[in-house]
Amino acid sequence: MILKRSLRLLPLLYRPLKSPPFLLPLRPFSSASSSPMKKNGSSKSSPFEFNKRRADGFDETGKAKKNLERKTRKLNPNTTAYAQVLGTGMDTQDTSSSVLLFFDKQRFIFNAGEGLQRFCTEHKIKLSKIDHVFLSRVCSETAGGLPGLLLTLAGIGEEGLSVNVWGPSDLKLLVDAMKCFIPRAAMVHTRSFGPSSTPDPTVLVDDEVVKISAITLEPPRSEESCSKSGEISVVYVCELAEIMGKFDLEKAKKVFGVRPGPKYSKLQCGESVKSDEKDITVYPSDVMGPSVPGPIVLLVDCPTESHVAQLLSAKSLESYYSGDGGKVVNCIIHLSPSSVTSSLTYQSWMKRFHSTQHILAGHQRKNMEFPVLKASSRIAARLNYLCPQFFPAPGFWPPQHVTNAIVDSIPSDQDSNLGKSISAENLLKFTLRPYANLGMDRSCIPPELTSPQVLDELLSEIPEIKDKTEEIKQFWNKPNGETESNTVLPSCLENIRRDDMEIVLLGTGSSQPSKYRNVSAIYIDLFSKGSLLLDCGEGTLGQLKRRYGLDGADEAVRKLRCIWISHIHADHHAGLARILALRCKLLKGVTHEPAIVVGPRSLKHFLDAYQRLEELDMEFLDCRSTTKTSWASLEGSNGESSLFSKGSPMQSVFKTPMTDLACLKNLKKVLGDIGVEDLISFPVVHCPQAFGVVVKAAERLNSVGERIPGWKMVYSGDTRPCPEIVEASQDATVLIHEATFEDDLIDEALAKNHSTTKEAIDMGSSAGVYRIVLTHFSQRYPKIPVIDESHMHNTCIAFDLMSINVADLQVLPKVLPYFKTLFKDEMVEEDGDDVAMDELKEIAL
Repeated sequence: MILKRSLRLLPLLYRPLKSPPFLLPLRPFSSASSSPMKKNGSSKSSPFEFNKRRADGFDETGKAKKNLERKTRKLNPNTTAYAQVLGTGMDTQDTSSSVLLFFDKQRFIFNAGEGLQRFCTEHKIKLSKIDHVFLSRVCSETAGGLPGLLLTLAGIGEEGLSVNVWGPSDLKLLVDAMKCFIPRAAMVHTRSFGPSSTPDPTVLVDDEVVKISAITLEPPRSEESCSKSGEISVVYVCELAEIMGKFDLEKAKKVFGVRPGPKYSKLQCGESVKSDEKDITVYPSDVMGPSVPGPIVLLVDCPTESHVAQLLSAKSLESYYSGDGGKVVNCIIHLSPSSVTSSLTYQSWMKRFHSTQHILAGHQRKNMEFPVLKASSRIAARLNYLCPQFFPAPGFWPPQHVTNAIVDSIPSDQDSNLGKSISAENLLKFTLRPYANLGMDRSCIPPELTSPQVLDELLSEIPEIKDKTEEIKQFWNKPNGETESNTVLPSCLENIRRDDMEIVLLGTGSSQPSKYRNVSAIYIDLFSKGSLLLDCGEGTLGQLKRRYGLDGADEAVRKLRCIWISHIHADHHAGLARILALRCKLLKGVTHEPAIVVGPRSLKHFLDAYQRLEELDMEFLDCRSTTKTSWASLEGSNGESSLFSKGSPMQSVFKTPMTDLACLKNLKKVLGDIGVEDLISFPVVHCPQAFGVVVKAAERLNSVGERIPGWKMVYSGDTRPCPEIVEASQDATVLIHEATFEDDLIDEALAKNHSTTKEAIDMGSSAGVYRIVLTHFSQRYPKIPVIDESHMHNTCIAFDLMSINVADLQVLPKVLPYFKTLFKDEMVEEDGDDVAMDELKEIAL
């Protein structure tokens, strides 16, 4: 039982002498006594109580686990076996699809792109038996979901589960980089490999059931391109063990004189024996029927034409081509993009496999027609119908969007030298065992879901929703200047333009992605001036594509100037590398400035290590150098280095002060370019180096030429209520505050250093905030959290893809009751498995 500590704050002016003056202490105080928490949530707490051990990073849950090796499981070659396409990224084209190689006692995953866990949760695919993860390339596209997957495996059972991660070259760099935010990282066994020194593929796994080998493709490096491990790709060869023929009992007994007993087993296991009745040696071939060769599956990832050239010349593949004496390849799953698979060169390579089934699982246009994450798409479509002003994302691609996407070119089946080729579909299987069922299996492919279907269901379930939609429209039809009688419009919103600022909540769930909510990310769209990103959990890029479309998301990433990360927990930054890598790619050859990443210092260790794998094109700045005092010191020194000079408080924090000073100056310039006056980090109470942030727009002229203040937005990050939030939020236009737990779960909020709904609202009310947006809900509330409307007069709850234009803030609280109508039958709907996994992920984090 975690103890609740009654901790009360000292005056805000208190500063311990040993702490740098620009840092507010995390809480160097505690009460003299502590008492066990009550489970019924009835215990009363001070507004500023918290779990000090967790805040200081000393939770017992951070201890390393023991006995992380998996138990040996008896394998049977006559197992059920299949390869299945897990369609992550199929509809949004943002990440590599994964492939599951399934056996009764083993699971192998090929590629773990962002969204893999969320996908498996929705489709009830259990990941607990994964033994090996294979990466076809070491980059964010194929490994973006690996941190979350490893955290989940670490939280299963009392000791967690070990997993082998395989990949080319410097894979160990990636896993080592992740150790800064994945506790118990010893559970990960990294197995990297390079080109084979022989003509044969490199054997990685070889047991009674399957042999998995690797063939690396490394294109020649040009003088301009820097050496990155992500440029190496892999062809994986999966060969199932052959099945011995049927044992002929009568023949063994009557023809060869072998009596029933242990010798029968030896013959079936491939051993020769002496006849009991004759002076002869009996060989297995004498009494066994013809063996059945094991099926062979290839997984091919050729990201560029340069890789295709290496594929064509790979000697290790020659024994698998159709021809005399060659092995028969039953299925090839192509992870290569359609721009490569449609090339004549690639198709000429495919023709070398005459009777093989080809499954094109790269980014194919056909796969965009229907959403892969149906549950969240259904919610998005319903919210879009109810209030398109706050939910412009329709949940489904419009027909013209799909039509305008990349056109696929599937090789024609008319060529007799080419086997069948199909575009992969979500959950499509290729059965490998039993042998009688060898071939395609479409039985698991989910039924198609369309927008008209979802809306028909909605109108059938809640007929009154049509009238509610009309009522909401009226909020925008009031004459200009008309306001609620009990609310004074802040001067900063006077004649505000719609192209000033919009808050897009890309992820509103806590801990791990779920069916209905992704993890934390907030996109601040400043339109033509640029944009900011506050936190960047796994799947952020996919959410941008769902909100803006494929081309729109690319533009949203291009114009990102600064990404701010609140703390080191993976659910707040695991999508960062993917965003930075894409931005670097989109701006290649274009004059631009690196993105500035502001975050906890430990995040820099991850990014620095990761940049050895993939170019990120960014500058890093510690959150501690963007506090109010830090900015004031910089301004006071007129840009000189006194803030970082010898003897200053900053000296002990930064090893390369001039680099950080330069980056701080760059950040100030960037903020000026995008019309932001302040970006100020402030410490909060959650874990070591956890921060909230204030973003304040520059002053502007109103309609009569008077200077008026700009809007002020505050984001709490993850935190318990604390005075720093009240101080930072004074007279804020918008406070986005975490509300992980309902009010009755105060003890859980205390134990995990999170806030309840009422606590979050109280923080905003104490600071005189105009509008409060609640987010970061526990995944135990799958669609809508438990709320008490009595204190929600200036508050709204957030949903994924919610877009709040600054010009619509006046209307925001009015839509809350309509959400309750939309989800009236789903206010308390808990999935036991999901809640349990939420608890495990919290422990792992």
